[in-house]
Amino acid sequence: QVQLVESGGGSVQAGGSLRLSCAASGYYDSTYSMGWFRLDPGKERKGVAVVDSEGNTNYQENVKGRFTISQDNAKNTLYLQMNNLKPEDTAMYYCAAYGPANNYCPASYSVADYPYWGQGTQVTVSL
Repeated sequence: QVQLVESGGGSVQAGGSLRLSCAASGYYDSTYSMGWFRLDPGKERKGVAVVDSEGNTNYQENVKGRFTISQDNAKNTLYLQMNNLKPEDTAMYYCAAYGPANNYCPASYSVADYPYWGQGTQVTVSL
């Protein structure tokens, strides 16, 4: 089992920044792929940014240039640096992990690929 705990959400004004953290524990190691997802009320969870087991990243078009996904493998922690936040970024944000893999675990935006999820952290952006 892998446990994921997010932190860092909050309320900011448009143009502001937040850094989300996701601490992984349990049977987690660097062979896992991870991602940040968002959930809007009445909608399905969808991916925002993902990273594969080699550290290659991918972003949804609407966050490119504003968000940065990164990992600190020594701390087993995933981050999402969110800059120039917009009201439409308001959502509950979740980190997720899947793996392990013997060699390589590709990144994925498919919710169904991820068996491990954190509890979520709320991000609210106001004008």
